Amino acid sequence: MNLLEYQAKRLLGRFSIATPIGRVAATETEAFEAARRLGCDRFAVKAQVPVLDRKKHSGIAFATTPEQVRAHARSMIGKPLVPGDKSAITDIVQQVLIEERIDNVREMYVAVTLDRSAGKLVLLASAAGGEAIEERAAIEPELIRRRELTLLDNKAVADFASLAAEITEDPGLASMLANLYRDLADAAVAYEATLIEINPLALTRDGRLIGLDVKMAVDDSALYRRPQLAALRQENDRISSSPTELEAQRFQINYIPLNGDIGIVVNGAGLALATYDLIVDAGGRPANFMDIRTTATSLDIAHGFGLLLTNPKVKSILVNVHGGGMQRCDTIAEGIGIALRRHPRQLPIVICMAGNNADFARTILENNGTRYVAAQDMAEAAELVVSLSKRKAA
Repeated sequence: MNLLEYQAKRLLGRFSIATPIGRVAATETEAFEAARRLGCDRFAVKAQVPVLDRKKHSGIAFATTPEQVRAHARSMIGKPLVPGDKSAITDIVQQVLIEERIDNVREMYVAVTLDRSAGKLVLLASAAGGEAIEERAAIEPELIRRRELTLLDNKAVADFASLAAEITEDPGLASMLANLYRDLADAAVAYEATLIEINPLALTRDGRLIGLDVKMAVDDSALYRRPQLAALRQENDRISSSPTELEAQRFQINYIPLNGDIGIVVNGAGLALATYDLIVDAGGRPANFMDIRTTATSLDIAHGFGLLLTNPKVKSILVNVHGGGMQRCDTIAEGIGIALRRHPRQLPIVICMAGNNADFARTILENNGTRYVAAQDMAEAAELVVSLSKRKAA
């Protein structure tokens, strides 16, 4: 689960990691009042969406008066952060964070992340920070220093002092950095985070360390042990999701409506994105993003498929599923059959199935009298569904 910036900063505050004073606003009027109450000389207005480069896409603006803050909030709230293709998956800005803009004399970088190949948390630190740090590090491998973290009694252990000494020769700053590294590592363990990144980490003119921007992701499977984090997920769902999306989630379906005319049914987020790209490359426009969770039953899948059948924009449907683990192809086939019996609308359907119980799934489709076009691979499936969509539209 990716947290919004203001949420991550609040959580880090419990571990004595300083961030700018700020308030969240959902309207331009709230933004104006937030700026007035903060009483700062300069402000940062920041769109609260999980996009990596918000500044590049006009998601961060600066102001010197509450009136300017209000104008920036008006330009962000209710609009997609990344303009362009209306069929693209974008994040609509629902909230902005109004913060004090901090002067600094130096920007640095620090993060705790999960090294999945090693199965360990690692601490990353750099004497440089700010934009494009990853690109700079690719050119200069020594730019980011690394320490593996060892867990001992639910605490992260590492030689934080030696890492800080590699970042700066100033003993006072090195001591502050070592303490911050320790606090950040403890926060990552406490929240079961897969990433906490502070970039930039600012050294202010009066000698304080302040995290200007924070990105944080936590392990979804750990939410049942962390009710405060589960509550944040529910809060984000309420803010960012439509009633249809929330309803789909209750049926174990991750669903996002788009503006195209080709419905997509896929089991797996990565597979869904690959299918999306293939359809666009074939000249089509997806009508939705859909990821069937491994916990979905045939009735859940029927509900998800029904969302496409009841969408008047949808002209054809592509089912691209690869059975594996707990989700079998036959379960998906059963769900499709149930949905088609419930809904009178008939649409051209292209199905590409492989993996666990794929042959049995085809038998179920035939027994249900499901009319569909079989595809041998994903590329063929995309070409077929785009062709059928254009034929249906004509």
